Amino acid sequence: MAGGKETPRQKMIGMMYLVLTALLALNVSSTVLDKFAFINESLERANAETSERNARTIVGMKSAAKDKGNREDDLKVVADAEALRAETTKILAELEDYKEQFVEITGGYEEGKKGDKRFINGKTDYDKVGHYMMPEEEGGEGHGAKMKQLLNGYAEYIQEVLKKNDADEAKLQQYHKIALDADEDPIYSRDENQKGKKWSQLAFENSPTHAGLATVSEFQANVLAFETSALDFLVKRVGLKDITFDQIRPVVMPESKYVAAGTKYRADMFIAASASGLNDKMVMTYNGEEAPVVGGVGKVEFTATPGNYDKSGNARKEIVASITVPQGGGSDTTFTDTIEYYVVRPVIQIQSQSVNALYYNCGNKLDVQVPALGTSYNPSFSAKGGDAIKGSQTGQVTVVPRAQNVTLTVSSGGNVIGSREFSVRSIPAPDIKVFTGAGEVNLKEGIDSGTPELFLRAIPDESFAQFLPDDAKFRVAEAEVTLVSGGLGRGSIRAGEQINLRGMRGRKGDQLVIEIKKVQRQNFRKQVETFPKHTRFINISLK
Repeated sequence: MAGGKETPRQKMIGMMYLVLTALLALNVSSTVLDKFAFINESLERANAETSERNARTIVGMKSAAKDKGNREDDLKVVADAEALRAETTKILAELEDYKEQFVEITGGYEEGKKGDKRFINGKTDYDKVGHYMMPEEEGGEGHGAKMKQLLNGYAEYIQEVLKKNDADEAKLQQYHKIALDADEDPIYSRDENQKGKKWSQLAFENSPTHAGLATVSEFQANVLAFETSALDFLVKRVGLKDITFDQIRPVVMPESKYVAAGTKYRADMFIAASASGLNDKMVMTYNGEEAPVVGGVGKVEFTATPGNYDKSGNARKEIVASITVPQGGGSDTTFTDTIEYYVVRPVIQIQSQSVNALYYNCGNKLDVQVPALGTSYNPSFSAKGGDAIKGSQTGQVTVVPRAQNVTLTVSSGGNVIGSREFSVRSIPAPDIKVFTGAGEVNLKEGIDSGTPELFLRAIPDESFAQFLPDDAKFRVAEAEVTLVSGGLGRGSIRAGEQINLRGMRGRKGDQLVIEIKKVQRQNFRKQVETFPKHTRFINISLK
């Protein structure tokens, strides 16, 4: 963005672009790609408003120069401002041509939607925009080099205009290059993964079409921010700050009309035409709450709460803003306005090997994220039909079901974000297998009559063990072994996992009947419980 103090609209644009950058880091779905179209539309709308405001600034400068008698020095400044406006308009139009080209190379507009960038055929295309802009040495068509020259040349042009109007070096340095290669960028130059990349790679590589459009809209916003700052400097040269406006209304400039539940709603509230002598005397409120006034600007900040969401996941809300200005003679005048904003329903993303069903009385580990909340995401969890144990990392939770269905509720900062219901499945029974010292017993072949001992193993279901290894620990706790000869039981012994056969004196043709009395399971908390589902009887022939 431009140097100097940023306008509220510029701050809003910056925030939107941060959202865009975050979304680019995700493996986005078609639904999320549609959000890029919304971001681009918001940027274009904000840019149009900024452009109109800058045009009105020049009209005001001409009026101020006329009021001062059209002095030669003032008219020169106005001429420079008009030339700057013309150059800005030219640059914006050339950047707009790039966006139209992006649409064209990715399939154009949907039928009947020509000109509406929300409806393009190539919204899921990740390759063509990047290829069109990439350097030729990287296999692209190299069009990014021209855009880079266009943007950086504009910054140099502004420096020339302001230098002509006696701007100091500190002011001129604010209009730095807009398009920087990785090695020139103070952040990317320290990133081993980005070093050596060209600007066009950083800006457009692997970008879906709507992301490319929004990126160019952001560059248009940079251009307009430079122009706004430069006009602000030129305005002071003809005393525009002294112009008295005849219409006054309160203005709330939010960073965005769309805010996720649980995040901060931030906006600047101020009077459209303000006198410096009144800055410390004005009283500003929003919804009855007093806003701190800094430099004539009221600072609005509160936590957005959920509402009645529409099918798009947006809830419309309002702020009633008022500004009280002291007037001469001891009277005050209060101006009010109602500002709308939208609370966006956050999307809960749950990552796990299986999120459709959880296992009963097991430690099912989930990773629950709400990307829309960003760094303000500070989750807490509760579970109906089970326990929810918060993990050490943000978003980690262990759910222990106690019923056939479990509902996990996610909150952040004291606000409920949403709930997700899970079905609960039973733990699969382990497979009881018999071993000798030489390995697993083949039940069809039997064992030698002189086998001294056997070992019982409770083998967990393979998929269950892979999903929840800490809950898949089974053991045979009690078994009864009976020697059957001639159809009659000749003796029994009690055993656990290890069965000592030395005292049974079985002979060829006899049978060992093993009745599994008790199987135990150790859960993720290292608690031991009796597991009711298991094999009951195992028959082994002696040979």
